[in-house]
Amino acid sequence: MKTIKLAFALIIASLAMTACVEDKVYEGPNTIEAVSIAPDAPTSFEDVVVTAKVSGLLKVTKAVMSYSVDGDFVDEIEMAGDGKIFTATIPAQEDGTKVNYTVTITNEAGFTSTVEKDYTVGDKPSDFTKLVINEVCGAGGDSDKYLELYNNGDDPIKLKEVVIKKDEADIVWTGEDGEVIMGHGYFVIAGAKNALGEGGSGPNPRPMSKGLSAKKNVLMEVYDPSGNLVTKFQRGDAGEEGWGNGSSYNGLPYTENKLTWSRCPDGTGLFMIAPGSKGTKNPDAGEADLTVVQ
Repeated sequence: MKTIKLAFALIIASLAMTACVEDKVYEGPNTIEAVSIAPDAPTSFEDVVVTAKVSGLLKVTKAVMSYSVDGDFVDEIEMAGDGKIFTATIPAQEDGTKVNYTVTITNEAGFTSTVEKDYTVGDKPSDFTKLVINEVCGAGGDSDKYLELYNNGDDPIKLKEVVIKKDEADIVWTGEDGEVIMGHGYFVIAGAKNALGEGGSGPNPRPMSKGLSAKKNVLMEVYDPSGNLVTKFQRGDAGEEGWGNGSSYNGLPYTENKLTWSRCPDGTGLFMIAPGSKGTKNPDAGEADLTVVQ
């Protein structure tokens, strides 16, 4: 009996000693389970959000994302997060750029974990078949006149080397690098040289080199960088007197249009006489002008 009691006492003592010994806390790096970007196929028009998913027993005290562009270091950004999900944003980069980025997390024990990844910026080819002259205003003073382009598509159209010709001969405007129409967006070009003041003003300050008239025959044509005609606005024809000089079309006089010629409805309709809606949606309906060639 004494032997049993002694054994029992030893067991109790052993359990008591075990209870007094604290479990050793794990000390080691946390795990970066996944790193992703959105959008997953970035274009030059989009910022890129980097997201890191983290797991581990220890608290993350620091999370940073550094990135380089075509091999040149650009920046290190502190990531925002809730302990498990961390994010940071890389600004939009030029088409064709290779971006390398690194996510590094540090936990409360000082251990770090790192993941390196990269992506290449790639724009879709511009679909110039979606580009249209949307509105023409030749009324008022020089500062009031403009030609508006519209993008009927979902994707951006780059206007670099897009050419606008007036009256079959004169190139009055050529698109430059960085000039873009976003999907279902507008691009307004002033209709006379320096029409918006010295150096220009507003969202699209570069004007055409020649103006527009609200009471004469005119032909405005837009060509893509390959030289294909993609859209035009035509009032009357050249006739014997030539463009800019005609007085009638098929017996109809060129009366002054004190409003604008606008596609009604916006982007797809026929040119109608309607109130100006520069840089915004056109009316759904307007007044017919039989001197305009549709």
